[in-house]
Formats: sequence, structure tokens, C-alpha cells
Amino acid sequence: MRRSRAEKAETHERILDAAACRIRAHGPEGLSISELMKAADLTHGGFYKHFGSRDALIQAAVARAAAARTGLFSEETQAGGPEAVRKVVGRYLSEGHRDNIAAGCAIAALAGDVSRQPDPQLSGPVRELAERGFAQMNAAFGGDAATEEDAVFAWCAMLGALTLSRVFRGEARSGEILDIARRRIVAMAEAKASADDASEGADGADR
Repeated sequence: MRRSRAEKAETHERILDAAACRIRAHGPEGLSISELMKAADLTHGGFYKHFGSRDALIQAAVARAAAARTGLFSEETQAGGPEAVRKVVGRYLSEGHRDNIAAGCAIAALAGDVSRQPDPQLSGPVRELAERGFAQMNAAFGGDAATEEDAVFAWCAMLGALTLSRVFRGEARSGEILDIARRRIVAMAEAKASADDASEGADGADR
């Protein structure tokens, strides 16, 4: 019995992980239970042993996709400053991330879909992930109140650049969008660091 429960739990997690990937790649409307279960080598009828309905699966899959971390904001980047920002945008605005929607950022993949849904169980996890992104980006910029607007702007610019680079995928414009966004966001961080250094120097001279 214990083994049976463990196997059921393992199967449940396998279905949920696969659904989280598929929902990022195809959106909630593109999630097919039959295709999902076939890919998991399970029967369609077996689905209802794990989820009461397709809507329940979608809610759980959105939450799983939003909870998944891709290592973009590691402890190494939390030291703050231009180099931390460079690492964050370098990983996020990469060709690899652009081309791997199924395992990529849930906000970029799902924001358009969940914004049209009145159900807070769908939009809630994505909003929470966005707020964590704002906070972590602010930490990368330096972590004070003065950098909060820059962090929000940079995070929104990163999401927009990633989304548009996918629209132009296969064309030179796609890479240009990623490159321009990377350079401009890092330049913001460098300008902020230079201003801070100048301010500290002026304060020291006044003492």
C-alpha cells in the first residue's frame, strides 16, 4: 500500500511537471489532457485519479510553472551592482531562454493568458512571481528605495524584450532586441553605480 501511494504521488508530480511545461508552451487553452496523458504513457481515464477536472489541472499547472525557479537570480547576483545586473540579464535575455518557452519564465509565457482570466487562482501565482522578480531585480541594482523604479522598469523591459524576440525568432531582429535590451539595462546599472561613487566622493570631500 505504501508503495502504491508513493507511485501515485510520483505519477501525480510527473503529470503536473509535464502540464507546467505544456501550459507555458501552448497556454491554458492549448493544454490537451489526452496528449498530456499520452506523453506521460498513461491512459486518459487515469487523469481523474489525480485531478478532478481540467480546470483543476490548469490551476495547479500555472502555480507549478510560476513556482519553478530557473536560477536567474542566484545568490551570486544578490551582491548588487552592474556585474550582478549583467549576469541576470545575460541569462534571462539569452537565445537559449528565448527558444525554450516550455522551461522558461512563466510570466513571459502566461501573462497574456492569465490577464484575460478573472480567476485569481490563475493570475495570483503569476503576480506573486512578478513581485518576486521586482524585489530580486532591485537587489541586483543595489537594493535601496532609490533603485526600485529602475528595477521595475528593467524587469518590465526584460519581459517585453524576451516576448518580442520570440515574435521575431528566426530573424536578425530577434537577436538585436535581446542585445539592445541587455546593453541598455546594464548601462542603467553602471550609471547608477557611477552616480553613487560620485556622491560618496563628494560626501568624503565635504568632511
